[in-house]
This record gives sequence, C-alpha cells and structure tokens, in this order.
Amino acid sequence: MISALLDPEILEHAEDLSASAYWNADIAATSKKGRTWALKDIMVLWISLCACVPTYMLASSLIAEGMNWWQAVATIFLGNCIVLVPMILNAHAGTKYGIPFPVYCRSSFGVRGANIPALLRAFVACGWFGIQAWIGGWAIYKLLAIYWPGLAAWPANIAGISLPEFLCFMAFWGINMFVVYKGVESIRFLLNIKAPLLIALGLALLGWAYSRAGGFGLMLKTPSAFAAGQPKAGQFWSFFFPALTGMIGFWATLSLNIPDFTRYAKSQKDQIMGQALGLPLTMGLFSFIGVAVTSATVVIYGKSIWDPVVLISMFKNPIALAIGLIALCIATLATNIAANVVSPANDFSHLWPKRIGFRAGGYITGVIGILMQPWKLIADPSGYIFKWLVAYSALLGSIGGILIADYFVLKRCKLDIVGLYARKGRYWYTNGFNPKAVVALLAGILPLAPGFLGAVGLASVPHFWTVLYSYAWFISFGISFVLYWGLSLWN
Repeated sequence: MISALLDPEILEHAEDLSASAYWNADIAATSKKGRTWALKDIMVLWISLCACVPTYMLASSLIAEGMNWWQAVATIFLGNCIVLVPMILNAHAGTKYGIPFPVYCRSSFGVRGANIPALLRAFVACGWFGIQAWIGGWAIYKLLAIYWPGLAAWPANIAGISLPEFLCFMAFWGINMFVVYKGVESIRFLLNIKAPLLIALGLALLGWAYSRAGGFGLMLKTPSAFAAGQPKAGQFWSFFFPALTGMIGFWATLSLNIPDFTRYAKSQKDQIMGQALGLPLTMGLFSFIGVAVTSATVVIYGKSIWDPVVLISMFKNPIALAIGLIALCIATLATNIAANVVSPANDFSHLWPKRIGFRAGGYITGVIGILMQPWKLIADPSGYIFKWLVAYSALLGSIGGILIADYFVLKRCKLDIVGLYARKGRYWYTNGFNPKAVVALLAGILPLAPGFLGAVGLASVPHFWTVLYSYAWFISFGISFVLYWGLSLWN
C-alpha cells in the first residue's frame, strides 16, 4: 500500500512515515501514478462547482442593493478573477508534491498547528454542506409534491419542517454519504456528468425565459440606483468594494484547500489553465443566467423568482419539471461533495490521522450538517449565506497570506515531504506549532473582528470599523503576508 502512495525518492522513509501519528493513507502524498486529472478534469471541476443554486442567486443581493444587471455580473466576474490568483498559487504545492490542504499548512503552521487553519476551513464547509444538502432535499420534495399534493398538508413538527420534508432531506443526505463511501474517483465521475448537464439546463432555462417573456424583462432595462438622478447617485464605489470583497469571499475558502484537488493533477499547466478557463467564465455565465431568467419571471409570473427550485416547480409540463428538478439534484450533489465534503473530510482526518480517515471525516461533516438544521439557515439566505458565510470566508484571507508567503517567498516552492509527516522534523517548530504563523493569523483577523460582528448583526460598531471591514479579504491577506514574512526573516 505504501509503495502505491509514495514516490520512489521517498520510499526509503516509508516505514517511518507509516508509523508516524501524523500520517495515514488518505492524507499521504499522492504518487505520480495517482495524478490522473488533466486540464479537462480541472476545468470540469470548476464548471461543476460554479453551476449551483447559490451562484444562480448570487447577483440578487447586488441588484437588490442598487446595481444594474451588468454591474452585478461584472463585479462577480472581477471578484473571481482576483480569487483565481491565490487559487492557482496555493494549488501549486498540491500538484508538485501531491499533498492535501492540511498537510500543506504544516510547512507554515507546524505539524500540529496546521489543525488551526484546517478546522477554520472545515467550519465554513460544514455550513455550506448543510445548506446544499437541504437544497437537494427540497428539490426532491418539490418533485414528489407534484404527484402527491397531500404532502403539503403535513404539519411542520420536526424542528420547523414536516416529516416528508425531513425524509427528503435525509434521502439526499444519504446519497451524499454514499458518494463519500465510494471515494474520490466517484466524485470525478459525478463532476463529469454534472458539467455538461448543467450547462445544457442553464442555457435551456435561458431560452425558455426569453421565449415566454418576449425578451428578458424589465430587470435588464432598469438603470443602476447609483446613476445620476437615481436614489443612490454618487455612492457606487462605497458599495462596490464591499460587494467585491463578498464575491471574493464566495470562493475564498476553496482558494485555500484547492490542493485537495490539484494533488491529483497531471501538471502545473493542467491546474493553471483548467482553473483559469473554468472559474471566472462559469461564474459570470451562471450569475447572468440567474439575473436574466429572474428578470423574465417578473413578466411571466408577475413577481421575481430567484430560487430555481421554486421556479422549476411551477412548470406545467411534467417531463420538463421532472428533468429540471432531477438535474438540480445532481448539480447540488456534485457541488456539495466536491466543495463541502472533500475539504472537511481531509481536515477532520488530519485532526487524528490514526483514527479518522477520509470516509470517517466525511461522515462527521454529514452529522454536523444535520445538527445545524440548515432549513433554518437558508430561511434567510441573504442573512446567512451572503452575510455570515461569505463574511466569515473573507476573514480567511489571512490564512492565504501566510501560506503563500511561506511557500513562494520563504521556501521557494521547496518542501521536505518526510518532514511534513514527521514528529520532531523540520516543521515541528515549538511543540508542533509555529508561533509566528499564529501571531500573523491573529494580526490579520483581529482588526477586522469589530466590522465582522457588525456585518453579521452581532454588534453595533462605529462606521470606521465597517469601512475597514469592506476590504476584509485584502486587509487580512496583506497584514498576515507581510507580518509572517517579516517575523520569519527577523529570526
């Protein structure tokens, strides 16, 4: 088993590594033979991740605050072009050494200290997992309710939802856990199915909306509220930068744990081009589809419908309805497993490598997803998804700053693979922790903490902290990058 996981140049240390408390087969370095993901696979990964319900609804918050459609889509596209940079940089170590995110963190935070960024990342993934699992279950419920309308009559007596809703949620949750059981290759198979399916579904929905509404409706004609003579004239830039930070925060966490996927990439060219072609363009396209179709629903139904599950459930053609909801289920499943299970599964495995493997870590994520009662979280998506989760993600720019400073500037892309798994090795630092990384992490987050508490509604803070928080990802990244670099050079 060990020889299949390690490259020849480190096989001589295999016995020592397998005996280490900080090694298991799931977080071991992927061998050259195991790196089978080509450019197409990386691109498909991103198309599949981006083609989901939250992306479809992403522009809604920007339009609600006053942007016109093209300003909203352009902000989303630009945010994803920016987050693509740390995404590609952090992916480098995964491709070069075959290591997952928590092991990558050991170089800067220490063999034990890597649990800090790993668990911070896992926390937000569990939130997203619960929400996506509920969306998939909700689509199943809507599909069944078409054929058995009596389901809607059941009382909401299970933590605020009905028994049929809960059972549909658990059914979709169970499918997620089955994919976890089957492993990483089943995830790649699922992503390859989802990508063309969702592209086709999105374009079909776009064509349907245009045909039924005789165009895309008033939303695409509505001027920006920030234009001259409009209610928020002259306030565009004060809104744009916080909005841009939010769009970066949408994928900020995945920009950290991207080595979890690129450890399977064939080459740096594959991961760089695959991400560049797959991320910004797909996010821009699907956010535009969301805006255009929602604009058309105002003409078709007399009200704006941002939730695609609700929209598809209103179709009269039973075949179109079934295809649409089944496609949404597959889309949500693929996104959820790739974006919200792979990372926390590795992170929880890293917490106790000898007792928790990838599957057990995935099951832990699943249990937490149930306990969070995601139907309550998504009841106010603007409050939870676009304020809490995205806001929290923006703070994690500090982790990215430390990782990039350590790997590219200080270590010049050279890591000691054996040392990453060894006690008392090069990355053991002080009892397994690197105090400099911890200090730099806290320094990047603490100045933004007051603004974060104000953004999520937990405190009332002075305007200064709110303005500072508008640039959260940039500030946290910059402070931690510079301070970690400086502390490392000083000693």
